[in-house]
Amino acid sequence: MPPPESLTTLVNEATALGQGTPEAEVARVLQICNACRYCEGFCAVFPAMTRRLEFPPADAHYLANLCHNCGACLHACQYAPPHEFAVNVPQAMARVRRDTYAGYAWPPAFGAAYQRNGLVLSLALAAALALFLVLAVLSQGTLWHAPLAGDFYRVFPHNLMVALFLPVFGFAVLALGIGVRNFWRAQAPGAASGAALAEATHDVLRLKYLGGGHGDGCNNEDDAFSNARRRAHHLTFYGFLLCFAATSVGTVYHYAFGWVAPYDFTAAPKLLGIVGGVMLSLGTAGLWRLHRRRHPLQGDPAQSTMDRGFIALLFLTALTGLVLTALRHTGALALLLSVHLGAVMALFATSPYGKFAHGVYRAAALLKWSIEKRRPNTLALKDD
Repeated sequence: MPPPESLTTLVNEATALGQGTPEAEVARVLQICNACRYCEGFCAVFPAMTRRLEFPPADAHYLANLCHNCGACLHACQYAPPHEFAVNVPQAMARVRRDTYAGYAWPPAFGAAYQRNGLVLSLALAAALALFLVLAVLSQGTLWHAPLAGDFYRVFPHNLMVALFLPVFGFAVLALGIGVRNFWRAQAPGAASGAALAEATHDVLRLKYLGGGHGDGCNNEDDAFSNARRRAHHLTFYGFLLCFAATSVGTVYHYAFGWVAPYDFTAAPKLLGIVGGVMLSLGTAGLWRLHRRRHPLQGDPAQSTMDRGFIALLFLTALTGLVLTALRHTGALALLLSVHLGAVMALFATSPYGKFAHGVYRAAALLKWSIEKRRPNTLALKDD
């Protein structure tokens, strides 16, 4: 650690640098962290930091998305608030992440949706619900009808659902893809080797950096370590993948084999959907609880609406799917199906402009780190 007078000089210079944008604040706190190095072994952010002496906006966006907001560095830092240096890495990184999503969004004009995410999500959900409720009434004459033997297509014909969902899903994939491509080009990471790809994939699938600096988990409401956040993320992530796999397998059944829904409970689409729905419900419920109890200095309070709105929409998607599966042979089929499809459409429609995007950008940042760490450190400083 540098002498106190040297660090004070550095802090004064960094404070002047940190006036203004969230990116400037990240540059300020990392200048101080680069002098201290106490948290160097906590996560990938700090060894990546040691390869830099300055932190222009592109590097701030990269490091912010490499940060998993585990909170360990906040509670370990001797310069954290209420210290006059006010070093708060998790909060500074969280504010830059929102700038990342908005700045690289496609179409560019839609980037402003991140600033009004709660309103956008509410409007999307209301519009999608209204659409499906109206269509259900038109098809059945009422939302409560005679049992239809669980046949969804007697409410919404298969071709109609494809015509409604395919453009929305396609646009979401395109918008997210172009956004992360813009981010990737700004980073200029170079070519990825097979080893770098394998390591980044491993770190994404295991949520490695939600294990905290010592593998004991994250800090949430205090300085105690817990793996609760990591487990809730795992349940949410893999629950979502299983639900998506259920839809994908059902699509293959329909088009490749001519096996048309409804399927029995022992069929692969149904089993994947039920298991995935239960996991997604438990995971999002856990994330909601943890988010409400989070230490106020961790994360960006301005993004609470976006975070909780996304969690709530994921939970609604999972829960309505499970209820629909349980009650599909009743007269409530049209109503329950409308609510479920409305939640799914709202989720897809808002995914490029909400919290969903963070997983995509974080995966890109982890891949850049896997590429970067395999190259010589031009500063000739120690890193792992």
